Amino acid sequence: MNNMPPPPPHAGAQRPPPPPPPPSSTPGAARPPMAGGQRPPPPAPAGSQPLPQAWSPAPPGTSGAQNPGMVSQGVNPPYRPIPQQQQQQQQQFQQPGASTQLPPRPPQRPMAPQGFPPQQQQQQLYQGAAPYGAPQQSGQQRPMYAPPPSQSQPQQGHNDVASLTQQMSGMAMNQQPPAPGMAASPPPGSQQNKQRTRRVYPTASSPAAAGVPPVSGYPPVSAMQMPGYPGTCAPGYPSPAGAPITGPQTFVPGAQAPMPSSSAAYARGAGGAPVSPSGAGRPPQAQPAPYEPPKPRIDPAQMPTPISVHMHDQEIHDEQPYSTGLKTNVPLASTNFTAIDDGNSNPRFIRLTMYSVPHTEELLKATQLPLGMVVQPLADLAPTEEPVKLIDFGEEGPIRCMRCKTYINPYMVFINGGKHFVCNICRHENEVPDDYFCNLDMVGRRLDSQARPELHNGTVEFVATKDFIAREPHPATFVFAIDVTWGAVQNGMVAQAAAAIKDALYGGRGLPVGAKVAIITYDRSAHFYGLSPSLEQAQMMVVPDIHDMFVPIHEGFAADPIDSRHVIEGLLDSLPSMFVQNRTAEPVLGAVVQAVHEALRTSGGKLFAFHTALPTFGPGSLKQRDDPKLHNTDKERTLYEPQDSFYRDWAVKLVESGISCNLYTFPSAPMDLATLSQLSTVTSGELYSYPGFDGKRDGRRFAADLRADVERSYGSNAVLRIRTSDGLRVDEHYGNLFMRNHVDVELAGVTSDTAIGALLQYDGRLDEKQDVYFQAALLYTTSDGQRRIRVHNIAVPCTTLIGAMFRNAEVDTSMNLIAKAAVTEALSQPLRSIRERLSDRCVQILTAYRRNCAAGSPPGQLILPEAFKLAPLYTLSLLKSPAIRGGADVPIDQRIFHMCLLRQLSVRKSMDYFYPTIVPVHALAGNQGEIDEKTGLVVLPTFARASYTMLDPAGAYLLTGDGSLIMWLGRQVPAQFLQDALGVPSLEQVDIMQHSLPELDSALNRKINAIARQILPTRAGFASLQIIRQGIDQAEVQFATKLIEDRNSDNMTYVDYVCAVHRQIQVEVRPKGPVEPKWSYN
Repeated sequence: MNNMPPPPPHAGAQRPPPPPPPPSSTPGAARPPMAGGQRPPPPAPAGSQPLPQAWSPAPPGTSGAQNPGMVSQGVNPPYRPIPQQQQQQQQQFQQPGASTQLPPRPPQRPMAPQGFPPQQQQQQLYQGAAPYGAPQQSGQQRPMYAPPPSQSQPQQGHNDVASLTQQMSGMAMNQQPPAPGMAASPPPGSQQNKQRTRRVYPTASSPAAAGVPPVSGYPPVSAMQMPGYPGTCAPGYPSPAGAPITGPQTFVPGAQAPMPSSSAAYARGAGGAPVSPSGAGRPPQAQPAPYEPPKPRIDPAQMPTPISVHMHDQEIHDEQPYSTGLKTNVPLASTNFTAIDDGNSNPRFIRLTMYSVPHTEELLKATQLPLGMVVQPLADLAPTEEPVKLIDFGEEGPIRCMRCKTYINPYMVFINGGKHFVCNICRHENEVPDDYFCNLDMVGRRLDSQARPELHNGTVEFVATKDFIAREPHPATFVFAIDVTWGAVQNGMVAQAAAAIKDALYGGRGLPVGAKVAIITYDRSAHFYGLSPSLEQAQMMVVPDIHDMFVPIHEGFAADPIDSRHVIEGLLDSLPSMFVQNRTAEPVLGAVVQAVHEALRTSGGKLFAFHTALPTFGPGSLKQRDDPKLHNTDKERTLYEPQDSFYRDWAVKLVESGISCNLYTFPSAPMDLATLSQLSTVTSGELYSYPGFDGKRDGRRFAADLRADVERSYGSNAVLRIRTSDGLRVDEHYGNLFMRNHVDVELAGVTSDTAIGALLQYDGRLDEKQDVYFQAALLYTTSDGQRRIRVHNIAVPCTTLIGAMFRNAEVDTSMNLIAKAAVTEALSQPLRSIRERLSDRCVQILTAYRRNCAAGSPPGQLILPEAFKLAPLYTLSLLKSPAIRGGADVPIDQRIFHMCLLRQLSVRKSMDYFYPTIVPVHALAGNQGEIDEKTGLVVLPTFARASYTMLDPAGAYLLTGDGSLIMWLGRQVPAQFLQDALGVPSLEQVDIMQHSLPELDSALNRKINAIARQILPTRAGFASLQIIRQGIDQAEVQFATKLIEDRNSDNMTYVDYVCAVHRQIQVEVRPKGPVEPKWSYN
């Protein structure tokens, strides 16, 4: 049997009918030439039915007897009879009465190099067969061809890596020489090669194809449509739901779905000639273009995806709580779990990149894995988890090691009957104070260990003594500074900011207990407001001399939001009308920073600055320096550096006073965020950006961001120190922070979302017989003015095995730390070099796993470690991020914003950044969209993958990943769904200008609203909605860039990137030879 695959159909044209079959199979009959690069079939195995006649191509210049039943193609097909002895050896396998005509078979996808189609490979995978390409056993029959799986229904499970491994083994990356006895392919361009490329196949409209009976699982051939003809989909969009996908499947990247193919079923007679079931002759047809078989492709549905990984992890931790005493098998950052503190800190507070630390630096370098941690000291706990316990040791303070100052923790060992304890960090022996003494039990534990939280809990909080108080702590003061220039009034920012502040103060939980509020407005001058509760309305004071800034109000500048509610609400309601006639266009941000420092330098607090334009007047004035000629060049990094040191110098002064700054920007033109962002990065604040702000479109999202920012936990004037076991040290810190030395991390403000990354280095060898210990201690002032010390402890095993390192590695934390390091290096190195190093790091990690853990695997197989199988996807997502990707179309301010975002993101939020959440809402079944009584969470349907080909054109999806909410409506979405969900009868009548989900009296609408609130938990119930209709709205182009698995943002598809990584791994593992050019992702 000839294993020739059918050629892909040519869009817009039909194939001519095939030539008639030969009337006989006698030796010497002409055979059609094979396509270039293909080989004759191998001899049939024992027990199978061979072809009645074997043949081999003849050398150029020879000719054989032409079969009168075949139509001449202009030249005699090259043919050479096989020697009689070889024919007899092949004929002995034939059975009496065997048919010489093969039954018709359905269209196939392209054959793999070893001779099996990808569909048969999948069958063998699920049936436990050997990898395709291996010889079949005696008596084993070839499995029936099955229709290719639908791309709109991706298969997911734990066999993703196994399926991917077998598919990669079929890629033509390591071609073997022809087997003995098989003729080699003629060289490209030769006459024999040209003859072998001429072949015609039946088309859907030909009588031959029409006469083929439909195969089970396939529609009749006459029902298929060619691309570009009536009944087909528009180019660039998926085929309708349920439409058959036949023939070779080529997965088109980007926002283009695979076009329907119309390759008809065909059969081959003796010698491999195309035949029709009727066997009737056909008139000669025009020759088609030479056919080259498409390269084998990986099935995207079998690629590893975060969806299946997270679903599996969620199922594990839904059954039982996670005990931190296990030290390994930590839940993923995206998993909803309940942790029980059994000595190790909750993973919400501190996460390591690996939970089996190598005992030497050489072992770490052999794996290329990052060794570090991400600390989120004030992270919010789940409602089902116990709060952090507060311990007061009195004036003496908590017990500490006399040498390294490590705080008392569950891993300190008590000896000498309880009179001494050994520090777990530095191994120093310390004396136990008399008032802390307790006897030990038979195993050396204190009898009161379960009664003392510091001896059995991984996270505790101590009351700080006077030794930790440099100045008297005060409750936090929140200052809201609003830009009221002409541009801010026109785009609606002033009105939206006033409404958002009012909602944040009085619409929800409000400010933390004891916090005060102050309000400032500014244009070319600064306006201060007295908010004393004794006033009927706010008192306004203007300071026009911004070069000599001071605060004119001493009493009432900061007021309690409850006591002065009538004054504050009246001021916020009147602000939009007060400045509606303002024509000033120059905001003085620098003067406002000076004024806030003057007002809060003794108490500390937080500045919320709402800014719209480049400050060109007063202190800290800047010049426009954005040069498009520098974009996408090595000199572009000069635009990432601050224009001058004014804002950094004042940011350092804010840190000294315990004042953090959150900068909300609303740019309509370049405003040099590289300089202004110093206010937030140095003071441990956050940067928000709303380019082209429109009050109606972006107002709800802005209000949600501000409300979440105000309501979350907050501390000021903080210092963080990380201690490690002897042999390790902290080499680098990443995040929004300020450091005067290489040990203490100064945080002017710290919230529940503050995340600090730490990269670890070796100072010596670790003891593989003992655990490795880490302690992160945060000294801070609470929002109500109390000085506290929060301590997080964690212990993990030390290992000498590379396999244990990969098995207990954590890809989420690793990619978060790698991203923070990459954006930090962007200030001093070209982005091109950073992109290459990111891809090289991914290749090096996977190569190390192959060399050390899968050395015996075939070289054509891609082997992925279970814990790091998502590393290629997350690396590709990082390469497509505006912070890293190339191209001159990325505005500098947008690039700076995403750099700051990656620097400040926690591990949980970085997972949403790397891979968006796409929820199908068009087919909610059962209790999906309803609240589960056990967990208290909304039951969500299975997420969709971030690829256009995986979206059903008859469906509707909610997408989130960057804080906004997008509803994508397919062009074939049912009218009943639109009526129940949005209250409109047709897709054309959907109002794309509505920026929130309507609330209708229908079960479907209530479920969709519940799902939207569930996937945006940090938005305090708000969801800024953008509706996009497939094939109608221009915004769909921007929507396609969020689909990470497709070709976009000047980068590859997920499948292509994995193939490129695999090729580089093969280059690394093969014996050294000529240096091959490296791939680029520019």
